[in-house]
Amino acid sequence: MDPGVEHQEDRKPLGVAPSPHVGQPWQTTRGMMIDVLVGMVPVMIMAVIVFHWYAVVQVGLCAIACVVTEAVLQKIMGKPSSVGDYSAAVTGAILGLSLPAAAPWYVGVIASVVAIGLGKVAFGGLGFNLFNPAMVGRAFVMLSFASHLGASAYVVTNAPSVLSQATPLTIAKQFAADWAAGRVVPGALPHELRQAEQFWPLFIGQVNGSLGETSALALLIGGLYLCLRRAASWQIPAGVLLAGFICAALAHGTHLSPFTALNHLISGSFLFGAFFIATDPVTSPLMAKGKFIFGLGIGLLTVFIRLFSGYPEGIMFAVLLMNGLVPLLNRWTIPRPLGAK
Repeated sequence: MDPGVEHQEDRKPLGVAPSPHVGQPWQTTRGMMIDVLVGMVPVMIMAVIVFHWYAVVQVGLCAIACVVTEAVLQKIMGKPSSVGDYSAAVTGAILGLSLPAAAPWYVGVIASVVAIGLGKVAFGGLGFNLFNPAMVGRAFVMLSFASHLGASAYVVTNAPSVLSQATPLTIAKQFAADWAAGRVVPGALPHELRQAEQFWPLFIGQVNGSLGETSALALLIGGLYLCLRRAASWQIPAGVLLAGFICAALAHGTHLSPFTALNHLISGSFLFGAFFIATDPVTSPLMAKGKFIFGLGIGLLTVFIRLFSGYPEGIMFAVLLMNGLVPLLNRWTIPRPLGAK
């Protein structure tokens, strides 16, 4: 037999599969999803400490609804069940942690059905979806149930915990509006804003907000775990934090925001989005350069939306907008072959 033919027969076939593409043979989609769930454990613990049973009900309901929706839709479509890869559970956990504690139960259920149905299965399932499924569901209910997800929905009257307080970003947004209208002067900071600007309550998690966004410490612990386990690419959160810090510093220096750059980074869903939402391997670029540009865009858009829109938070819309640019980023950041012009 011709040695060349024998050599070709010994070659292994090239495997072609949808994302997420893993770099280590031992790393599987299921393993990555388990790592994400483990990374969310500190965040979930702080959510339970701050919001008590609200967190358990909201996150548990979203996770169950996502898993059931995926199983039912795959059954209807005649496809084998993929709930065992835990991707639906991860979507439900992220979605639940992005909601306010007092959101009605049906808001989480509807968001979960939309996240899996329109954000994932409609595109062909895991690996084919263009937009982050959890943020698709979150955006749908935010626009459909504004009264349940607006600034006032985060405040529960006569609640014995932080639920009775407005979120720090809402307080900053209101002060910025009063400042622009000439109703207050920069030096006359109200007591509520001075409290919202304090570092340690924001860092530890003694403030109101969505279930998974209040504790910067828990988010940093979980996010660093994901990066060390390579379940998340460090270039994305690095780009988000870098662009966010620079834009927030410019905004504070030009009196567009009463919050300092550091306060912007540790308040709201900035860290939650940087480590757990933007790092979705399916809806983020493939190459390291593209990932970093992707993160820069999210950080820039988040601060821009916080400053110039009617919403106090902007991470959700920033992620969805940059998800739409991922195919272009993949084209722009194709590595040049050695010796190519």
